[in-house]
Amino acid sequence: MKCIIIEDQPPAQRVLKKYIEDYDSLELVGTFGDAIQALEFLKSNAVDLMFLDIHLPKLSGIDFLKTLQNPPSVILTTAYPDFALESYELDVVDYLLKPFSFSRFVKAVSKVPAKSLDPAQDDPKDHSIFIKSGYEHIKINLRDIQFIKADNDYTEIILKDKKYLSSESLKYWLDTIGGQTMIRVHKSYIVNIENIKKVSSTSIKVDHADDIPIGRAFKDEVIRRLIPSDSK
Repeated sequence: MKCIIIEDQPPAQRVLKKYIEDYDSLELVGTFGDAIQALEFLKSNAVDLMFLDIHLPKLSGIDFLKTLQNPPSVILTTAYPDFALESYELDVVDYLLKPFSFSRFVKAVSKVPAKSLDPAQDDPKDHSIFIKSGYEHIKINLRDIQFIKADNDYTEIILKDKKYLSSESLKYWLDTIGGQTMIRVHKSYIVNIENIKKVSSTSIKVDHADDIPIGRAFKDEVIRRLIPSDSK
């Protein structure tokens, strides 16, 4: 994802730059000390994500955000918690209270919806994400995911040779890494389309796993997405 920083304090800029550098799926394309500079940049450049400070010279981050007709995803950063409610009314992805850790930064970025990926960029299956499993944040490549299964209060993220437990919901993963990469085939399963080997009327087969059932409520969408029209 292409991202920009709008932050007037150099120490805060340095922290964000370092975190972005350490997060493989992010590409920093601009850093701005005030919203007016960023506005000029956005007139001719498309970005997927903004890290936006609230307290800025000339124009506050909140007022700047209100001027944008089609803003990219936004993660607000501030040292003051007073604007949290107003920020969520503006449909921001998350609200980072300074100083924040890398793990908190990762959690915020992982909430950016998959629709924010620029279609002109590389196929999203080639992107990596961090997942929180237990007390760790683990980087995995999206193309390595076989399927994700709901398991009571957790989800199991199944790779070819291992699995991870996550406290995030199935809907969260579909919203985060869905789009052209994943498809929901059952109330308890979403599957990586790239790793599907066989589709029948009742199940789907991926590598190194038992058949995954196709739920009745999802069958039409599975057929539409996976089976060529001339084969139906």
